[in-house]
Amino acid sequence: MSNRVRVFVRHVTYNLRGGFLVRPLLIALTLGATGATFSALEEAVPLLGAWVPTVLFPSHADAQVAQVILVCIAGSMMTVVSIVFAILLMTLTLASNQFSPRIIVNFARDRVTQQTLGIFLGTFTYCVAALPAARTVPEPFSPVATVLGAMLLALACVAWLLFFIHHISQAISVSYIVDTIARETEAVIDQIMPQPIRRSRMPESDLPSSTSREAPVLSGMSGYIRFVDGVRLIFLAKEYRIALRVLRRVGHFVPVGVPLLTISKGERLTEEMEANLREAFDLGPTRTLEQDVEFGILQIVDIALKAISPAVNDPSTAINCVDQLSRILIRFASREPMSTLFYDPPGVLRVHIPWLDFDRLIGSAFEQIRLYARTDVAVNLRLLRALTDIASTTTIPEYHWALAAQGRRVFTGCASSLDEDQTAELRLRLTALENLTAPSLPLQL
Repeated sequence: MSNRVRVFVRHVTYNLRGGFLVRPLLIALTLGATGATFSALEEAVPLLGAWVPTVLFPSHADAQVAQVILVCIAGSMMTVVSIVFAILLMTLTLASNQFSPRIIVNFARDRVTQQTLGIFLGTFTYCVAALPAARTVPEPFSPVATVLGAMLLALACVAWLLFFIHHISQAISVSYIVDTIARETEAVIDQIMPQPIRRSRMPESDLPSSTSREAPVLSGMSGYIRFVDGVRLIFLAKEYRIALRVLRRVGHFVPVGVPLLTISKGERLTEEMEANLREAFDLGPTRTLEQDVEFGILQIVDIALKAISPAVNDPSTAINCVDQLSRILIRFASREPMSTLFYDPPGVLRVHIPWLDFDRLIGSAFEQIRLYARTDVAVNLRLLRALTDIASTTTIPEYHWALAAQGRRVFTGCASSLDEDQTAELRLRLTALENLTAPSLPLQL
C-alpha cells in the first residue's frame, strides 16, 4: 500500500507541473473556499465590514448592490475564461502545425497559462461562494468586505489578462519554445544525474549472460515507459532473492504481452510477484520528461527538421535548435552517467536497468538533422561547431571518440552533395574537431 501511495504522490506532483487540471483546480478551489469563509466570517463578526469606505457602498445594508456586483463579476469572468481558452486553442494549433505536435505538452506545462486559468476560475468560484451570503430575507445582510475582495480580484484579473497576452505573444516564438524545452531537459538531467563526472571512472563490470532459468515478466498494458522505480526493483529483488534484468529503457514503447523484464530463478515467479514488479514501471500513451532526456532532445529535433524541410526552408531556426542541443549535451557530458548495475548486498547483482548513454544521445540529437541538411552549408557548419564546443568541455576519451565520429559523418554527407568550394570551410571545422579530440582517439583512427 505504501508503494501505491508513493506512486500516487509522484503522479500528482508531476501533474501539478503539467496540464490544465491540477494547478488551476487547486487555485479555483482555494479562492472559492476563501470567498465562502470570508463571507461567513463577516456575517459572524459584523465589525469586519465596518471599515469598508462608504464611497464604494453608501449603504452597507443594501444586499441587492452586493448581489449585482458579485453576479456581474462572476459572469464577466466566465466570458474572459472563454477568451483565454480560445487563445490557448489557437496557440496550440499554431504551434502544432508550425513546429511539432510533441511540443504541445510544453504549453500544457506552462505555469503562467495554468495560473491564468486558475485565477479567472478562482474569481468566479469566489463570487459564487460569496453570493448566498448577500440576502434580503429574513434579515438583510450585505457582505461588503467580501464584495470588496471580489472587486480587487476583478482588477487583478484585468492586469493578469494583459500579462497573459504578452506572455502568449512570446511563448509562440520558436526561440522561446526551444529554450524552454532545453531548460526543462537540463532540469531532468540534473535530477537523474546529480553528481558531476569523475575524471577517473571505474568501468562497470559486464552483465552476466542470460540463463535458461530466467523467466520473463510480460507487460500488462501497452505504452511508453515513462518512469522506472529503481529503488522499488532493488527492494523486490532482494526480498524475493532474485536478480532482475530490465529489457526496455525509459522512452521505449512496450506492447502488451511483450517481456518487460526477466528474473533469475524463474521457477519462483508468481502472479503476485509479477504484479509487484509491474508496479515499478509507469507506462502511458505518451512520453514525458520525468526520466526521459531523449524526449526533450527529440522535441527540438522535430522543430529543426520541420525548419529545414523544403516546404519551410528556415535554416536559422534549425541553427538555433542545434545550439540548444549542444547545450543539453554539454550538461549531459558533465554529469556522472547513471549506473546500470545495482548490487545489494555488495557483490550480489540484483538489478540491471539500461539507460541512454552519450553515444546514443549524440545520434538522437544530430543524426537526423545531418541527414536532412546535407545540402545546407550553414546548418552543417553549426553542427561541426556544436560538436567542437561539446568536445572542448569534456576530457572523457569515449565522448571524444563519439564526437569525432559524428563530425566525420557530417562532413562525409556534405561532401557527396556539395562542391569543393562549399566544403572548404566544413573541412576546416572538421580539422579543428579532430585536432581537439586527437589525444583521445584510438591509434587506428
